[in-house]
Amino acid sequence: MAKPDEARRFYARLMAAQARSSDPRIEEVFASVLREAFLGPGPWTVFAGEGRFETPSADPTYIYQNVLVVLDADKGINNGEPLLHAMWLGKVGPKPGEHVTHIGAGTGYYTALLARLVQPGGGVTAFELEAGLAARAKANLAAYGNVEIVQADAVANPLPPSDVIYVNAGVVAPPAAWLKALTPGGRMIFPWRPSETVGLAVLITRLENGFVCRPFMGSWFIPCVGASIAKPAAKIPTRERAARTRSIWLREDKAPDRTATAVFGDVWFSSRTVRAESTR
Repeated sequence: MAKPDEARRFYARLMAAQARSSDPRIEEVFASVLREAFLGPGPWTVFAGEGRFETPSADPTYIYQNVLVVLDADKGINNGEPLLHAMWLGKVGPKPGEHVTHIGAGTGYYTALLARLVQPGGGVTAFELEAGLAARAKANLAAYGNVEIVQADAVANPLPPSDVIYVNAGVVAPPAAWLKALTPGGRMIFPWRPSETVGLAVLITRLENGFVCRPFMGSWFIPCVGASIAKPAAKIPTRERAARTRSIWLREDKAPDRTATAVFGDVWFSSRTVRAESTR
């Protein structure tokens, strides 16, 4: 069997290839951050396909592949699929000096990757609602001077101004406050779960004249407390209409119109394309 450091380096190469990004640091951070340091003592319970397995031993080599690792079996919380996160990191493109807000940090593995990607000069504010997981994340990330762990509800509490908002819990729509927290040029990536049958990963970019909204793959996460249940007046999209969404609007800025693909209170989605305004 390969040694853990050899397995981790090969895993990092695979993750970087899946990210489809020109940023070589994605491979570097997957190679340098020890996944086992965020999972608790092994052996570990992992999911693959429809199966659930226990690793034969506590050898970290077993978790350097595309498997979900259980963090809290009773609540259905896991460490997340590495290939999916590699793609998301490639899409959202954290840069040195930027500030990231990570919502749903778990025990901090992907928070650590984000923290490395915004160095030097950047930082991460990581929200985790579950007290036990937040405590583990704080301990796991104690050596990271650019990370703040907040054990709180990210829906009910204000977010800091953010160049990147990285959401790891499904929402029917991002709360208006999250959109307002994005800096100009800021990006938000999140699992859009407007109904039980629709699950899409979405990238939002804030421009001067609106928010570009681009669904790019299927995605299923545990529900985000406080933002996962649609109100009766909501306009819920089919998967086809959701996939055609190209912008997202605050109702206070623009009322829903005939282009609306979905409407959820203060936030609505549209098939209208937002283009950057010319500076000429």
